[in-house]
Amino acid sequence: MTKSDREIMEIFEAYDLTETVWSAAALTGHDPKTVKRYVEARASGRNPFEREPRPKMIYAFLEKIEEWVEQSKGTIRADVVHDKLVKMGFRGSARSTWRAVNVAKTAWKAGKRRTYRPWIPEPGRWLQFDWGEGPKIGGRRTWLFCAWLSWSRFRVVIPVWDCILGTLVACLDTTLRRIGGAPTNMLTGNAKTVTVEHIAGIPVRHPQMVAAGRHYGCQVVSCVPYDPESKGGAEATVRIAKADLVPTEANLLPA
Repeated sequence: MTKSDREIMEIFEAYDLTETVWSAAALTGHDPKTVKRYVEARASGRNPFEREPRPKMIYAFLEKIEEWVEQSKGTIRADVVHDKLVKMGFRGSARSTWRAVNVAKTAWKAGKRRTYRPWIPEPGRWLQFDWGEGPKIGGRRTWLFCAWLSWSRFRVVIPVWDCILGTLVACLDTTLRRIGGAPTNMLTGNAKTVTVEHIAGIPVRHPQMVAAGRHYGCQVVSCVPYDPESKGGAEATVRIAKADLVPTEANLLPA
């Protein structure tokens, strides 16, 4: 047993005797914060004799690195990943990125696949939109066009009378003007105004939506049918919009 291990045992003996952090610290001559750290480690089931690794800045981006490695089938370079991470707010070194990419590639080659991880979007790439049913006004149904910039969480909600193709294009035009730019992809569901049919599992886009996407410089893509992972952001936006705008005792009264 090392000197450090003996000191930890003394801390536990003093704490078990007094059952207070401050008294145990006074008996052993250690800082109360040190005593508290060891006691909490033991109480949570962690090994108090092993030093825990310090959290690193790269940890918050590991899931995104794994996603890129999987999408590129293990071919993406570490310098490309580092440039992307810097745009997403990473302030660590390129060497940290290289280590993380190397670990992710090793895991990918070993056959380990990412399963049900939270989606981490990239800046400027994704806009999600969907429809929600709005309040009835004068007995007439209304609709809420709900758009969500995945990276910044900026939302646009537009109330309209219907959700036909012309209304959809008008709402997209208004949304892009409000956000002041055009994302790379606009992700939505599989409504007939966007996807006319599926052939061998491949969605066939409505010709007018293809033309609209070409005009604005965006690619209109649809979610995988019945896949909540690819549509969760848009559906959450609809839920929030309906909770805020559908009549309650406090808003949108008939008067």
